[in-house]
Amino acid sequence: MDYLLTFRLSIFSTVLFLCMNFACCNNGRRVGDVMDTEFNGFSVPLEHSFEVDDVAKFRVRGALVLKAGREPSVSLSQSQLSEEDRTKLKEVAAVDGLYRVRVPRVFLQADRQTERQVEGHLTAFVRACAMVESHLSDVITLHTDVSGYLIGVSIVTLPGACRGTEVEDEVDLEAFNTTLSIMAPVNAPGPETALFIERMEQEMEKKGKNPQEQKSFFAKYWMYIVPLVLFLMMSGAQDQSGGGAGGGAANGGGR
Repeated sequence: MDYLLTFRLSIFSTVLFLCMNFACCNNGRRVGDVMDTEFNGFSVPLEHSFEVDDVAKFRVRGALVLKAGREPSVSLSQSQLSEEDRTKLKEVAAVDGLYRVRVPRVFLQADRQTERQVEGHLTAFVRACAMVESHLSDVITLHTDVSGYLIGVSIVTLPGACRGTEVEDEVDLEAFNTTLSIMAPVNAPGPETALFIERMEQEMEKKGKNPQEQKSFFAKYWMYIVPLVLFLMMSGAQDQSGGGAGGGAANGGGR
């Protein structure tokens, strides 16, 4: 029995030693530590404000989780409205107040956050009554420049108009139903100068190979022009001869 107990303790010590070494060699992190860049990305707060006196007092609504990669990839994590916030939102809607959201001006790539410091916030708003009547259904669009830097934010509700519909059940105002999208600039098509020049060169080359196309208008259509001129000349001569004969007869009758 003593031998068996000693053998088991030896195996347990060996396994414990290996596990401790593995934890120390795991890139300086203990087992179970969260690796933000690799797994959770980089998050920035999404804040909102709705006040009866219309003085903005922003507080956290959720977080934008930015995924690492060349293309912007953003997901949204949001918490539910408390009972106090639900009552307050309905009060703001009753006085036709505003519902505001804001986000910090950052890059939407998680691996570029150190390139530029946060320079203020970007704000958008809708009427609080539209937020209530839509049952917290909204569309938030993040606008970026060509480098992926956040330059604007917009928010609309679904539906977007205030119709005076009463929201009796405050349970409908607990959770946000948000669609998040990213709008990057689209390069406008440039003038097709190169294609135009190429076509002109091809036309000039065709004309150079076919001298017939370089002839003048008269050289091309002389066979039609000459008969027409002769016909007009002959018609004019006949009119003159007929007019002379008629004049002679008139003079003779007057004598």
